[in-house]
Amino acid sequence: MDPYGVWEALRWYTELCKVISQAKVCGITNESETVKRLRLAIANKDFTFKAGQWVDFFIPGVSVVGGFSICSSPGLLEREGILELAVKHTVHPPAYWIHTECTLGSEVALRVGGDFFFDPQPGDSPVKLVLIAGGVGINPLFSILLHIADLHGYQEGKGKGYKMGTVKLYYSAKNTSELLFKENILGLMNAFPGKITCRFHVTQQTSQICKELQPHVKEGRISEKDLEKHASKDTLWYICGPPPMIESISKLLSNIGVPRNCVFFEKWW
Repeated sequence: MDPYGVWEALRWYTELCKVISQAKVCGITNESETVKRLRLAIANKDFTFKAGQWVDFFIPGVSVVGGFSICSSPGLLEREGILELAVKHTVHPPAYWIHTECTLGSEVALRVGGDFFFDPQPGDSPVKLVLIAGGVGINPLFSILLHIADLHGYQEGKGKGYKMGTVKLYYSAKNTSELLFKENILGLMNAFPGKITCRFHVTQQTSQICKELQPHVKEGRISEKDLEKHASKDTLWYICGPPPMIESISKLLSNIGVPRNCVFFEKWW
């Protein structure tokens, strides 16, 4: 008897038992030159997630498991049974498969994970949010932003539920062509004026910025001066981006006196 083989089989069986749902690819679009956006129809009606979480992404025939942040809202899953991911092209096998082999109808399996999320309950005290994203780190923050829009819509329509405070998104990328979901973000600002606002930061812009984006774009990195105006006892800060950016922004927040327990971050590599 091969003890190693038995334990290896048991490990794989345990992993399979944790998989929450099968899913089928029902939409593929190019979000940018390097990022594909997948729409996935979720088979299991009991599958749920919180805005900001990620999924383990199991691909038949690919031994490496992907880990991708969800970029859609829990509300979209509730209403349509759909979950969305935006994945950047890399040589990492799951991302490479998405960019080179994934087609409409491809079947995968998903399992939710992560403790980076925003999930207020109806009786919770209102808070303000500042969301700070770098590059494809926008994914979980866009999910949170969409969830906030759902909360605003429900509160306005029903007159009950969680009453959301204001939200400010700071989103940094090399140039405007790498700003994911920018049209959607502009749409949210227009739909909820004063409640949802955004400042796009570009660090290596060489081309002309389109007129629609111009009022919301600032050249250069996110600074302490940008952030200090939002510091208050009822503000929560969510950050997602490359580790050096996380460390830099965390230091800025510490400099302006933001308590550590009000700062949440998700690092990606």
